[in-house]
Amino acid sequence: MSAPLAGVVVADFSRVLAGPLATMMLADLGARVIKIERPGAGDDTRAWGPPYAPSGMTTYFEAANRGKSSIALDLTDPTDREHAEAIIARSDVVIENFRPGQFARLGFDWETLAQRHPGLIYASVSGFGSAGGADLPGYDFVAQAVGGLMHITGDRDGEAMKAGVALVDVLTGKDAVIAILAALRRRELTGRGSRVEVNLLSSLQAGLVNQMSAHLGAATEPGRLGNRHPSIAPYEVLRCSDGPLAVACGNDVQFARMTTVLGVPELAADERFATNTMRVSNRDELAASLEAALAAAPAATWAERLNTVGVAAGVVATIGEGIALADRLGLDPVYDAVGADGRTSRQVRSPITWAPPVESALTAPPRLGEHTDEVLRWLAAPTGGVSD
Repeated sequence: MSAPLAGVVVADFSRVLAGPLATMMLADLGARVIKIERPGAGDDTRAWGPPYAPSGMTTYFEAANRGKSSIALDLTDPTDREHAEAIIARSDVVIENFRPGQFARLGFDWETLAQRHPGLIYASVSGFGSAGGADLPGYDFVAQAVGGLMHITGDRDGEAMKAGVALVDVLTGKDAVIAILAALRRRELTGRGSRVEVNLLSSLQAGLVNQMSAHLGAATEPGRLGNRHPSIAPYEVLRCSDGPLAVACGNDVQFARMTTVLGVPELAADERFATNTMRVSNRDELAASLEAALAAAPAATWAERLNTVGVAAGVVATIGEGIALADRLGLDPVYDAVGADGRTSRQVRSPITWAPPVESALTAPPRLGEHTDEVLRWLAAPTGGVSD
């Protein structure tokens, strides 16, 4: 089966992570993505190393740029700007993450482009939106701080901590893809393009889900609980004879099964632990009782026994061990993307699977300007503009 976005052309003026991650996901779905980069420097993440991949490029850049063509254009140069305008004219989607207003000052404002290309989807990604936060520089780390994620992340008595990956950029990139796909569907129905905007702060706040709801609906200010859950217990990391075990008991039945496996069924009848509400209220005493039983065996042994009875549990693993688990489960998590020069890039596979399978031959992340001549030849070929 052909990829669902086959034939869709994306002009990618974004850089760093949220925007490039969004366009990489569009490439995964079959879109042709043309990455427009600054000559001599390119995407900021080309310099964000170490570590470096065997290709010599940074692994950070390779994480968000497979399946794309790269053309080097100076948008302040009249000739290069003409090339950029020609790419836009033949694109279905334009995505940019300049600070609000900067892309427009280069002559690529939504109003002008929409008049020339009424079917164009114009997607903007920013840190804090195009209104009061337009002048604020936006990076994931700062968004985590000011949006409240750091306040609820870390040990209860420790300092606020960021997540171990640029989670807000990832959420924002996925929100951008959702918006673009919806805009493409709307264009099918109306023939008209759209401007869609996403920003780090709004994506973070939407991603706070139950913690945000607790604040809005119960007038609480969630704080740091380490690995514990504010509304479920046991839902945390517990010590075993050789190390930590992550346990997630979602209901009273699962808790009863857990206590039986641990050889302490009396805990399920203890009034302090008989219901989830009581377990949350007495989580310290609960953890101490469970860890006393868990000390009898290694974490891996308990994980196997608990999973057998339908209680979610797992050893705290490294990224490499997580990949090995996905392999054992038949998820085929990693593959080699190949470049035109034969180089390979080890990539994590898209989490989406299709039945029947989708045809996909994603290339390795491009070298800066690798496809400049190819894209210019494509522009010279006679054809109508996709977004006209």
